[in-house]
Amino acid sequence: MPQRAPIHRDELRRLASAHGWRPESIEVVAETGSTNADLSDAARHGAAAWTVLIATHQTAGRGRFRRSWASPAGSSAAISVLLRPDRPMDAWPWLSLLTGVALAEAFVAAGVVATVKWPNDVLAPGGKLCGILAERVETPDGPAVVVGFGINLAMTADELPVPTASSLLLEGISPDPTALVADVLGRWRELAVAWQAGDDEALRRRYREISGTIGRRIRVLLDETGDRVVQGTAVGVDATGRLLVEVDGDVRAFAAGDVVHLR
Repeated sequence: MPQRAPIHRDELRRLASAHGWRPESIEVVAETGSTNADLSDAARHGAAAWTVLIATHQTAGRGRFRRSWASPAGSSAAISVLLRPDRPMDAWPWLSLLTGVALAEAFVAAGVVATVKWPNDVLAPGGKLCGILAERVETPDGPAVVVGFGINLAMTADELPVPTASSLLLEGISPDPTALVADVLGRWRELAVAWQAGDDEALRRRYREISGTIGRRIRVLLDETGDRVVQGTAVGVDATGRLLVEVDGDVRAFAAGDVVHLR
């Protein structure tokens, strides 16, 4: 069993405050069912924008198509952030994309070759390091969004949820999780502030630079069963975060779907 360092709340608050986070907005718990569910409930009870909840043991995490999983204690970090956007909802899908950018850039800075796979995965050579789930929440103060993401920190090969996953440990690094999460939160806030300000072209450029999807032949699975499939070349993302795919000479835009990278 690898040594698993905890995430220290007070040190995380100190580091994150340098990036504009209010220390009291960040909470760290040892265990919960789902940080997204907890923060969604807090949003409905008046929690402020930029509230962050982190757990090092999540027992009922959720993903796309209602997929669920649990992680071994101390092997990962489940992080959820609450935002109350001013932008129209057709721009909200960008929150998943910019989250991927923040994560991949932090992993690269830590020494891992990482890219983003549209719409919500961060990949290393050995497999998926984390997934992202953004959920709209109806609250008395208007609609909000909770963006959740999990980082596979120190999972061993036999602890991986699926064979296509990986962890930072398996990619050859063991970063201090407190410092790594602070770096991710700093990058996330920078990107989210730019998104709130409508700096879309800068975000698209930054996304393209770290995308492992754009420029590749791909298969887009449009439903959970895989019965509806489109194959083509990913050529970009549009202003609302939809994936642009050239299919038989025509460029089509996809707002959702599972992407498979083809060789």
